[in-house]
Amino acid sequence: MPITADLDADVIIVGSGPGGATLARELAGHGKRILLLERGIDYRSLNYYGTYLGALIYSDKRSFLFTTEGLNIIRPLMLGGATSMYCGCAAPPPVWIKNKYGIDIDVEVAETMAELGIAPLPPELRGKASTHIAQAAQALGYSWEPQLKFMKPTRSKNFRCGAICMVGCRCGAKWNAAEYVDDAVKDGLVLHTQAEVDRVLIEDGHAVGVAGKLKGRPFIAHAPQVVVSAGGIGSPRILQKSGFREAGIGMTMDVTVMVYGAQAQKGIGNEPPMTWSWENLEDGFMLSTLIDPWLLYPIVNLLKGPRYSLTWPRWKNTLGVMIKLKDQISGGVYSDGKISKPLTDNDCERLRQAENVCRKILVEAGARKDTIFTTPLRGTHPSGTVRIDTMLDKNLETEARGLFVCDASVFPEALARPTVLTIIGLAKRLSKHLMGSS
Repeated sequence: MPITADLDADVIIVGSGPGGATLARELAGHGKRILLLERGIDYRSLNYYGTYLGALIYSDKRSFLFTTEGLNIIRPLMLGGATSMYCGCAAPPPVWIKNKYGIDIDVEVAETMAELGIAPLPPELRGKASTHIAQAAQALGYSWEPQLKFMKPTRSKNFRCGAICMVGCRCGAKWNAAEYVDDAVKDGLVLHTQAEVDRVLIEDGHAVGVAGKLKGRPFIAHAPQVVVSAGGIGSPRILQKSGFREAGIGMTMDVTVMVYGAQAQKGIGNEPPMTWSWENLEDGFMLSTLIDPWLLYPIVNLLKGPRYSLTWPRWKNTLGVMIKLKDQISGGVYSDGKISKPLTDNDCERLRQAENVCRKILVEAGARKDTIFTTPLRGTHPSGTVRIDTMLDKNLETEARGLFVCDASVFPEALARPTVLTIIGLAKRLSKHLMGSS
């Protein structure tokens, strides 16, 4: 018999990333009976959280999740979702979300920035080498600026942020969506981890609950409103099994590479990641200071070839510039488990343009020309798989009444910038709609 006890609610939320966690806190704080179902567990208190071992344990496919084209995707399966393994970067939503799609979240975003103290790191903490890269870019005429951060060094007793922080923040300086879940639990949220939702239950065109497995046992939960917030890969898979054939057709990925070059001085590996950045809105890409963590560096570059992996000894002297591309919709997440993300000809041309800019910046910063190379492609923000204006209306509702989606999968286009602040804004907007509609 399926588990059903303690699983009825006003709203069921699937997933605890920035979308699901924000909704949970907002709705529970207003007295709603909320059931939050998270596939992973809470790793924050475990001694391997924020280590290379931890990254293998709590990432999908042990960090070896690839598209059919070979793009590596790091997908955390844990309380807090992607915010457990991000660079702590914040960016306001692109203006086209409001101008083109009629979705205004400016108030919600401003509220979040004030509440969480989102701001660049102080100048003395942005990293000497990272700042040198930004100054080199500025000398070439590129308007690099300090990157906004979900990071407050004052929250930490031992702030020592470097590339390794991408596998999990051990010092506590970075905000994590799991903190919103903590707040919601205090307000009465019912949280179940190790809850793998298989499908949404729909009767007469209306969502009535979800079904799946809770700690390996079948379960059914009921609610008149369901919000799927399982991410750009998880959400379309749940919707596919719920009868939505369009789910997962086409996706964006903010396709990312790093361009590396070595110099005589210390590199950026032991400095906070992504402290400076620049957006080229016309050509559709973002640049920032970033390098792979020490142990991941040779593994990632082995995918390009042994000679690139053998550059590992010069990691401590390496400068890195990340390219985040506004990739066009292509490929998709398929019901057979495969993920495809081919680059279009236009994507490839713009990526080449961005690489040339990075090379100029690295040379200006002092990197030797013969050491400069580009890493393999990777997908950093699986998104656009359950798109607004394709599968969702402006309130993020599907054609099934009472069934909503709120995560990166709803983006109608690639953001090509940090996504978390936009997702939080969308979730706060949706929470107001849910409270009003009920």
